[in-house]
Amino acid sequence: MTRAECAPEFLRVESSPVGAEIAAIDWASTPIGPIREWPVSLRSTLAMMLACPLPMFLAWGPDLRSFYNDAYRPILGYRAQGAIGRPFRKLWASIWDDIGPLVDATLAGESRKLTDMRLDISREQVPEESYWTFSYSPAFDDEGRIAGLFCVTGETTDRVLAERRRDEADERLRLAMSAGKGIGTWDWDVPADRVTADARFAHLYGVDPAVAEAGAPIASFFKGIHPDDRDRVQSEVTNAVVEVGAFTSEYRLLRADGSVRWVSAQGHCVPGADGSCARLPGVSFDVTAQKRLEGELRAAKEEREFVINVIGHQRSLRDPEAILRYSSEVLGRRLKVDRVGFYRILGNDRVLHSGGWADSTLSPLIGEQPASGFGPYAESERRAGRTLVFSDARVDADGKLTPYSEADVMAGICVPLMSDGRWAAGIYLHQASARHWSPPEVALASELVLLTWLAIERAEAELRRTQRIDRQNLTLTQRTLELQEESRRRAEAEDALRQLQKMEAVGQLTGGIAHDFNNMLAVIMGGLNLTQRRLARGDTEVGDFIDGAMDGAKRAMLLTQRLLAFARRQPLASEVLDVNRLVKDLSDMLIRSLGDEVSLETVAGPDLWTTKVDPNQLEHAIVNLAVNARDAMVDGGKVTIETANVHVDASYARDADIQAGQYVLVSVSDTGTGMSPEVVRRAFEPFFTTKGVGKGTGLGLSQVFGFARQSGGHVKIYSEPGHGTTIKLYLPRTLDEGVMPTRRHAEAPPLRARDQETVLVVEDEERVRHFTIEAMRELGYITLEAASGPEALAIIEREPQITLLFTDVIMPEMTGRQLADRALQLRPDLRVIFTSGYTRNAMGNDGVIDAGTNFLSKPFALEQLATKLREVLDPV
Repeated sequence: MTRAECAPEFLRVESSPVGAEIAAIDWASTPIGPIREWPVSLRSTLAMMLACPLPMFLAWGPDLRSFYNDAYRPILGYRAQGAIGRPFRKLWASIWDDIGPLVDATLAGESRKLTDMRLDISREQVPEESYWTFSYSPAFDDEGRIAGLFCVTGETTDRVLAERRRDEADERLRLAMSAGKGIGTWDWDVPADRVTADARFAHLYGVDPAVAEAGAPIASFFKGIHPDDRDRVQSEVTNAVVEVGAFTSEYRLLRADGSVRWVSAQGHCVPGADGSCARLPGVSFDVTAQKRLEGELRAAKEEREFVINVIGHQRSLRDPEAILRYSSEVLGRRLKVDRVGFYRILGNDRVLHSGGWADSTLSPLIGEQPASGFGPYAESERRAGRTLVFSDARVDADGKLTPYSEADVMAGICVPLMSDGRWAAGIYLHQASARHWSPPEVALASELVLLTWLAIERAEAELRRTQRIDRQNLTLTQRTLELQEESRRRAEAEDALRQLQKMEAVGQLTGGIAHDFNNMLAVIMGGLNLTQRRLARGDTEVGDFIDGAMDGAKRAMLLTQRLLAFARRQPLASEVLDVNRLVKDLSDMLIRSLGDEVSLETVAGPDLWTTKVDPNQLEHAIVNLAVNARDAMVDGGKVTIETANVHVDASYARDADIQAGQYVLVSVSDTGTGMSPEVVRRAFEPFFTTKGVGKGTGLGLSQVFGFARQSGGHVKIYSEPGHGTTIKLYLPRTLDEGVMPTRRHAEAPPLRARDQETVLVVEDEERVRHFTIEAMRELGYITLEAASGPEALAIIEREPQITLLFTDVIMPEMTGRQLADRALQLRPDLRVIFTSGYTRNAMGNDGVIDAGTNFLSKPFALEQLATKLREVLDPV
């Protein structure tokens, strides 16, 4: 049997290859000595470390031999081979200059914590930029002497680099806002119809900057919008205000000098206390250059595709006459002319009109006529190879130039085809209406005619087409890069707008917390002040004031718990649950709570999977949803609670930000009024409520949301106005065995002390410690007190009659967990209760309390304290 197979029990941690590696080493040859002689403190620390999913490292003994857990192993990189048992200084020699002073301070008794420290640990033997948050704490031997150091670490590289990129983006946006052309910001106070804007925005919209800075009606800025776009933009702004949503648009501004500028505007409504739009801030930036480039890009693309199609068809033709006829027709359709004809030069002075196109039918044109029939000027221009645009004249049969009548106004383009420097043929386009030929139309006609002639001389045409297409591709590439740069700038502006919206949401949350806490503190302080004054006068009729203060304190405690639930910071005591059984146990209580006008139906899913969540928090969530459903049915109705097994696919899981897989579904439906899309969107926001003043804190759904997310699940609302609401709660399936029995109908335990039960209270806050001691004495317990962990250990060593340790979690010098570990080494039979007002990562992972841990959240009432003490001292 190998040394690893003979490993002691504390190294046999399930799924821990590192534990096996530790057992396989011959420790007798090291200063630490053989495993069987290791002190209890080293054994317990290693057992805890190997079972923990967080990266941990232990350096022990006179030369600080290295131990670590499986989560820490990837950090070592190439050093992992032979790392266990290696002296700490040799293992991390490459960064010892950085961590050496921290090690010295820790061995001297000072715990150290570093946040986002840059270390080049070169995991792949190449330099790397990485950031780490870690703590160094002294590790004590069985006699309480420092025998080494203990490290808990985590890599923060991704977050640090992301924050750096965000800061760089913010700086680029700031520079753009301060120096970029055409970028402007506005803020519209909707109820007051007052728009304040910076100078750039005012300049864009033709408003005096001084007026814009002081504030002006929005109509003053609408005047600058192009009349053709104004109604559309006003409608888009109105829709954003009515829906309390986003506004985004692109439109033209008509300047005083008659020029037109394009702008892109984006904003988002900020709701007021009543939920309607109170403000509409945003940004506008000049995108004229981008629009011009987009137009040119589209025109160039269309022209390029048109020309390529013409060339492709011309190449399929072999007869020059067919090429000319085809080119005439496509030109006529492209330029929307009445007739297109082509002609050839017969000799030096004769022109043969070969045919034409009109209204999709070929019609004969006039026959032969002198080449000079269009006049000496036209003749010289054509012979020079230049395109001729003319109108209002024609050539009669006798060769004279005669003006057209008003009813027969003609315009045309005559495009020459050259061969060997001589005019050999041409295309003539007739236009019956008195329109003006634009330069692009003339250019296109000239280009296509030229291509037609080149199609006859294919060898030369192929070379020229290739060169032209290459130039067009280069231009398109340059324009694409310019458009990409403009899009990047727009994205930066959008990021700035989203950051502004986040700050608005934080302000709304802070205001809601302050409002509710001030109301509760007013009740507490008022009741206590009146109690003090009456007792000072000898009047003992103070029960109502004390009851009011207690009610305010309980409401404040409930508000804090709901905020912690929303923020996913509440302590969760998870158990393996049969949700069908839990819903059944809740049914009688819910029927009484919902009232006579509301009926309750429960639909239990067959063969329901188990889930591992906090049963108390799940009960609260279901009750919250049922009460909300009742409130949504003013005239009564039906509430349905249904359970089922569901599978979440990858697509839904990605949208919900959860793991794909199997879930237990709990849905609560009602037949009430339903929710609008805007209410559904904001339903989980803390302090958001549609109920009247005094009828709700707006934290019920927030608490359900936080509980679901902290438990690894998801919550989704399905609702339409007039069609009721269904809220679905997804809880991850567990394969753990042992469904916890329900304790709802268990007999209440006795609340007072028995015999000579002695409790040691450890709390660094003096007033909290005093209250706890007095409460326990009121319950009949003998109490001892300590203000720190070391003081408590000294008391435990000299007072063997102590029955239970009641300790705070977060304390200087020594945490409650460290104290409990040391105390249990001295007194394995000692009972322990932990207490804290904030448990994030104090008692477990992400606030989920480790199994078997007894925990009581602050603040607690006397009844809660009494119940918890008996639960721990009288376990079932």
